[in-house]
Amino acid sequence: MKKIGVLFGKERSFPEAFIARVNSKKVEGIMAEPVRIDKVMQGESSGYAVIFDRISQDVPFYRAFLKNAALCGTTVINNPFWWSADEKFFNNCLATKIDVPVPKTVILPSRELPTDTSEESFSNLAYPMDWEGIFNYIGFPAYMKPFAGGGWKSVYQLNSIEEFFEKHAETEQLVMMLQEEIKFDEYYRCYCIGGKYVRIMPYEPRNPHHLRYVADFKPSPERYKQMEDIVLRICGYLGYDFNTVELALRDGVPYAIDFCNPAPDADVKSVGQENFDWVVETAATYAIEKAQEHKEGKDNLTWGEYIKRSSNKKKLY
Repeated sequence: MKKIGVLFGKERSFPEAFIARVNSKKVEGIMAEPVRIDKVMQGESSGYAVIFDRISQDVPFYRAFLKNAALCGTTVINNPFWWSADEKFFNNCLATKIDVPVPKTVILPSRELPTDTSEESFSNLAYPMDWEGIFNYIGFPAYMKPFAGGGWKSVYQLNSIEEFFEKHAETEQLVMMLQEEIKFDEYYRCYCIGGKYVRIMPYEPRNPHHLRYVADFKPSPERYKQMEDIVLRICGYLGYDFNTVELALRDGVPYAIDFCNPAPDADVKSVGQENFDWVVETAATYAIEKAQEHKEGKDNLTWGEYIKRSSNKKKLY
């Protein structure tokens, strides 16, 4: 029996529906359940062919467990090694090399010194930084957000240099990005599962959280295909099995705003019933595919084009 496990935290609607959907398909030799961990021994199998990870970004113990499981042959959705290495600023840098439009973005050192460092630790950092060059490049209004993490935490909309310095002083040890504001005409949040299944959802980030998926943007078939191609290109290079890509359309051009979401919101109360049904069905289908392809004791992880081309010394673009 090949087991598909779900590793999750406080969320309930998606994990429970996913497990129920996998089991309702009654695929011979495959079953799904919540992951249960009573011990983690080095080099020992987890007992799961596939683990769907929804929480390790917040629990380092789980991330270590998943790396050990992957080493022993478990297919982990998403690859815990790449997820550990990835962050939003790198995503934007990569996008500039694969012809995906993105807002102008810079990364900033933390306002406060990291724990266990001193001023001497930053001998290579210019002081003051070239703030004039940074502000001329980005312009205002602008957004400031952490270079890693998500969930709209510590995100600021800024309208002036004075406001930037005021808000940056609040960020303590967070490493932040300053990003050009894209004044959009339409906005979409796009699920991508398995590097091949895409659902493009009209999304209005200016609405209250529970109403953000209540939007009536209607892309033409040509625009839909253009956005789908961008989503597939991004996720193919990053190597995520399950991700969301946010696209803002300005003057007809889709800009990728946020596309490092390897544990994206899939709660029925926020995404709505139709989107929820799609993601549950598609995730269940993909997890079963991966369980059927699973090879005991082998590397069953998904690796993105960036890693594969780098290891093979091929050109990225």
